[in-house]
Amino acid sequence: MRVFILKNPATSTPSVVYVPSVDERIKQVLLLGREHYEKREYDKAEPLLRQVLESDDRFADVHNMLGVISHARGNFMAAEHHFERALAINPGYTEAALNLAVTYNDRGKYEAAREVYTRIRGKPGSDGKQGLDPFARGKLANMHAEVAQAYADLGLPREAVLELEKAVTLCPQFADLRTRLGNLLRELKELGRAREHYEAALSTRANYVPARIALGVTLLSLGELDGAEYHWKKVLETEADNPQVKMYLRMLETERRKSMPPSA
Repeated sequence: MRVFILKNPATSTPSVVYVPSVDERIKQVLLLGREHYEKREYDKAEPLLRQVLESDDRFADVHNMLGVISHARGNFMAAEHHFERALAINPGYTEAALNLAVTYNDRGKYEAAREVYTRIRGKPGSDGKQGLDPFARGKLANMHAEVAQAYADLGLPREAVLELEKAVTLCPQFADLRTRLGNLLRELKELGRAREHYEAALSTRANYVPARIALGVTLLSLGELDGAEYHWKKVLETEADNPQVKMYLRMLETERRKSMPPSA
């Protein structure tokens, strides 16, 4: 086993990380398993990651990945086991701690979840909310977004909206999360709320093309043709050859011509 001394850039506090020694074959299996995991190819990743643990059970990140896979499949008991094991190996593993807290909540273990949050949170902010550090907030927000996607894939958009609202509350500056929430609300015909989230996304990232395109579509549905045209033309300032926006603008021009009274 090799020992590394790492320094947390946020606190400058050194920590000791123990890395198991592995043979080259297991290294290649682990590398391939991680690649499939990052691509969300869980069916391919899982057997490879389990093969690694059969060789050596001391890989905290492997347990964390298997926990995420189990959670995505609704097997919360197995997910809990893997996240707890990851933290037993590396008590400072923030990502695994956040994953475990969410899993505890899903299993109704609310007190246990609060205890985990207490370990990873900072001091309460002036607004009385938990002062999670930016990394923890971002990670937890993305986890809610993944759960939202799972709900959406199952045809449960309102449940997906609830998860994305949690994500946006944690990280209101994440334009992509705002846009995904807006898209779901638009599908549910809640155009006013969708518009608010698209506009909030653009207030954070003015050149975020997906939000501007979606805002244009929403304004078109609201009958605000000039507003839709404005935002689509703004997209062309950033992406002059955007085929989707060019198509929308041609469609808009055609509809306007149809609505013009015939010449005398």
